[in-house]
Amino acid sequence: MLGYHKDVEWFMKRFHDSLPEKDRRAYAAIEATKLGHGGIGYIAKLFGCDPKTIGHGKQDLCCLPPVLPGKSRKKGADAKGS
Repeated sequence: MLGYHKDVEWFMKRFHDSLPEKDRRAYAAIEATKLGHGGIGYIAKLFGCDPKTIGHGKQDLCCLPPVLPGKSRKKGADAKGS
């Protein structure tokens, strides 16, 4: 059976809905890819989006700019830098 437990789906939908549009597309693309065959249809239905949107998300992920050195915080660093 393809899909996630209903409790997991609830959290996924909540998280998806909290994201800006471009990030929603990317998140949907990642989840669909993880599921493999049938994943696009399942995720499109779960998130209420067009399957083409997931395709756009895959394109977005392929074209991400590199993270420049010094532009991301080190793991575990707090915002104040202490």
